[in-house]
Amino acid sequence: MASVLRSHVDPGSEQFAANREAFLTALAEIEALFGQVTSGGGTADPEKNARAVARHRARGKLLPRERINLLIDRGSAFLELSPLAGWGTDDALGAGLVTGIGRVSGVECVVSANDPTVKGGSQSPITVAKALRAMDIARQNRLPLVSLTESGGADLTKQVDVFNPGGASFRNLTRLSAEGIPTVTLVFGSSTAGGAYVPGMSDYVVLQKDSARVYLGGPPLVKMAIDEDADDESLGGAEMHARTSGLADYLAVDEADALRIGRDIVEHLGWRKAGPGPDRHPREPQYDAEELLGIASADIRIPFEAREVLARILDSSEFDEFKPLYGTTLVTGWGHINGYPVGILANNGILFSEEAHKGAQFIQLCNRMDVPILFLQNITGFMVGTRYEQGGIIKDGAKLINAVSNCGVPMITLMIGASYGAGNYGMAGRAYDPRFIFTWPNHRIAVMGPKQLAGVLTIVARQKAQAAGQEWDDEAFAPVRDAFEKQVEDESTALFATGRLWDDGIIDPRDTRTVLTLALSAVHSAPIVGTERFGVFRM
Repeated sequence: MASVLRSHVDPGSEQFAANREAFLTALAEIEALFGQVTSGGGTADPEKNARAVARHRARGKLLPRERINLLIDRGSAFLELSPLAGWGTDDALGAGLVTGIGRVSGVECVVSANDPTVKGGSQSPITVAKALRAMDIARQNRLPLVSLTESGGADLTKQVDVFNPGGASFRNLTRLSAEGIPTVTLVFGSSTAGGAYVPGMSDYVVLQKDSARVYLGGPPLVKMAIDEDADDESLGGAEMHARTSGLADYLAVDEADALRIGRDIVEHLGWRKAGPGPDRHPREPQYDAEELLGIASADIRIPFEAREVLARILDSSEFDEFKPLYGTTLVTGWGHINGYPVGILANNGILFSEEAHKGAQFIQLCNRMDVPILFLQNITGFMVGTRYEQGGIIKDGAKLINAVSNCGVPMITLMIGASYGAGNYGMAGRAYDPRFIFTWPNHRIAVMGPKQLAGVLTIVARQKAQAAGQEWDDEAFAPVRDAFEKQVEDESTALFATGRLWDDGIIDPRDTRTVLTLALSAVHSAPIVGTERFGVFRM
């Protein structure tokens, strides 16, 4: 039976205050980066960005988030995905693309919008990866896809990294359509070269008069290829496509009209959710979400109680715990988030054989019940050492990974601390295809911790030197070890991970319940069906 989780947090403690301060500092950095993305331009130079935005507005055009605000239902939430994609790379911060989930005419849709202020909306490798991720979310969760298109096509300076993966976007559009998931494209400007296939392969196409340009080759390319002099309108103008080629299903007089038509198209789809939805009325947790900033450790080496997090995101802070006395470093049980039932696996320490058995059994039960699973990751990995290897930690850990790999019900992963080694796998990391994966700012991800990795590197180097009959100088090797440790530390951060699309975004811990509610609503757009098919469990 479910019972109310009791909190033992002391908001007046030094540790609580230190955690809170560290989180607020990290969140301020993330907010500043997000502000850079939303301002447009895609560079770290505010003046250069302002000029790019001014040129765009001088053409009478809206910014991508302004278009989205007019598309989605007034007052409804928009769950933006991977807003800081590209961080730490030579691609534009935000990838020149806005993606997310919003309600359009009452229907939850995946929305994808090019940012023309970033290199004319051209597509970099990160842009392609972000677009493909949005399409995966649409397919997995049975969500209509609405594309707000204005793009100059591939960034030709990076064509070697764009061309091959970029082709998958056109394949995915046709596969969505084949699965009966509607695709709607609104074109506000250029949609050239390979980008012309975005409207070409969509179910519904709206072109903006006197602005949309859709062609495989623009006037300069046509001149070079076949020595024909052609103007933009006769070659790929909106009115031509509406009257002559038939590519346009609807001709809009301006941006607002195009967005209105897009809303009308979605309304007339008659789209219905296929999942069961909430099974009870939402009830607020009994504890303040504000306290999450002080509960989670800013220093992931310091453990914290996972149940304290659950008490602040679950309805009425009620939790029906499964096997509470067995495998105690893995917390398992059932609860509700805004009326949606969820099974939960949350880390309270390293994974032993008992935890692996418990987790695998619990995943099977959730599949039998057709209940989505929420993973709360704060894990340094599976236990190592002679005793545990002889005790079968490999085959036991494999049971948990087997269960995660073959899970039929939707999985949502929230990384609230460390995510190291095979622990990442056993707790539904990115490679295990959770429907959504979000992180807190304190998140760290790597094969193992920086000090451990640097220590392993040192031991291996020492053994190699000794095997070659060379004298080992630990002091001389120290700069190599320290540099490697710093590299791992820099490459383990939440910003590094989100910049490479290893997750769907860094969130404020205080927004966790809202974000998880939106994600659960999205997964219920598709049927929630468990499986009884798992790989061979080594007993």
